[in-house]
Amino acid sequence: MSSQPTDFDPDATYCAYTDYESGEGIKGLPATGADATGVERAVWDALYDIDDPEMPISIVDLGLIYGVEIENGHAQIDMTLTYTGCPARDMLQETVRNRVTGVEGIDDAELRLVWSPEWTVEMVTEQGREDLREFGLSI
Repeated sequence: MSSQPTDFDPDATYCAYTDYESGEGIKGLPATGADATGVERAVWDALYDIDDPEMPISIVDLGLIYGVEIENGHAQIDMTLTYTGCPARDMLQETVRNRVTGVEGIDDAELRLVWSPEWTVEMVTEQGREDLREFGLSI
């Protein structure tokens, strides 16, 4: 059953299939893993290889990845979706888990959907904007 945080609009209609989590705003978005090294770098590389199912753009460059933490072979990936009712939600989550657990040095991966701050086109990286322009979209 979905939960509706008290800081969300009480008059809004919420998706019955979404567990809504509120949280503090995450600074430093879009997260790109630019300073990552070692196993963390390999996890970011695996995430860069996952394209959005509707557009030829990496989910990292689209701004969907909010953070990566690695500890003792466990990876925690914080990510969002372009909107809560995204039809590719389950597929993306499964793909992220499979790709990350396929990285040498990672035993398991936890994926946490984060809705705060909400995704906006400002989260798209410069590379992502270029990829979208080549696809025929301008943001």
